[in-house]
Amino acid sequence: MNFLIACGGTAGHINPAIAIAEEIRARLPKSKILFVGAGKPLENRLIPAAGFHLVNIRMSGLRRSVSLEDLLYNAGTVRNLVTAGVKAEKLLVRFSPAVVIGTGGYICYPILKKAAQIGIPTIIHGSDAVPGLTTKLLSTAVDKVLVSFPGLEHLYRRPERVVFTGTPVREGFEAAAMLSEKSGKDADQNKLPKLLSFWGSQGAERMNESISEMIACNIKNIRFDHLHATGKSESSVMKTRLERLGITDKLPQGIQVREYIDDMPSVMADADLVLCRAGASTIAELTVLGKPAILVPSPYVTNNHQEANAKQLQKSGGAEVISEKDSSGERLYNEVSALITDKEKLLRMSYAQKSLATPKATQRIVDIVFEMAGLS
Repeated sequence: MNFLIACGGTAGHINPAIAIAEEIRARLPKSKILFVGAGKPLENRLIPAAGFHLVNIRMSGLRRSVSLEDLLYNAGTVRNLVTAGVKAEKLLVRFSPAVVIGTGGYICYPILKKAAQIGIPTIIHGSDAVPGLTTKLLSTAVDKVLVSFPGLEHLYRRPERVVFTGTPVREGFEAAAMLSEKSGKDADQNKLPKLLSFWGSQGAERMNESISEMIACNIKNIRFDHLHATGKSESSVMKTRLERLGITDKLPQGIQVREYIDDMPSVMADADLVLCRAGASTIAELTVLGKPAILVPSPYVTNNHQEANAKQLQKSGGAEVISEKDSSGERLYNEVSALITDKEKLLRMSYAQKSLATPKATQRIVDIVFEMAGLS
């Protein structure tokens, strides 16, 4: 049996798609799974690395402003959409999937729209608390819309098609959560608390600047261990920033700066507090692990959806939220120092995070996929 998965652009779309594909493969080893992306670098790196075949179809998004440059860009998107629709139909007929699954990104629109038109069962998963444009446009065409937070049915024109499942998390997070619970009782109470910080797969210039200032504050009066991931595009700049702040020697023991964290499930599980953006995949990982967080939502995303994601956790008591404009290095250092040493509050936040977790999200989604494929 064949399954086609469309996703693209960001890790927040790609990682849930890979989690779903891995669950399908685990349950149905002889199935064939094909990914369709838009040719972005992250898709080309992460999907083949997970052992899945990827086909790229050129697709772009829409810009909301009305400058000449943006109007020309949108005209190109319309051309891409027409071409993508033709390529999608040929691919769907040739591959003949039992179900087509989309997890976000512009490439989902032509693939799932065409699949629905020719009668193939379709599912779109929306990870954010605010529906993206692609998800909204597809919500009246697909068979089911899967969402990551409860109570979002009213945001869609066909609420009867909306199913709350949660967001799939990458392989290793649920196992890390169980291991963390067992080892937490034996933790060394004399060690400094641990902070983990990161700003997404591509990093963030403004926030990495704040982190360098925060590291400088912490070196003067070390209150916590700190591991920070800069992202690939920022790794070479971080050393220069620290040198500009007078940090020319090797960083003290307990303070580390890496380009990327490959073992994120175990590293996040080991942290006492996480400082990060509020992307949907990150939110799901934090809640599965029950990890207290300080969130700095990205102001550069469509519909300000990261702020909506962050407010879901803030409302429950699992996270504190700071706007990017207020997140100076000194402010972050002071906020982290106050929170990371308050063990009782961290424990309350951990319970609050776990109350939002949907640890079986991937399994629930694949149950729905298999039901639509006639396998249940």
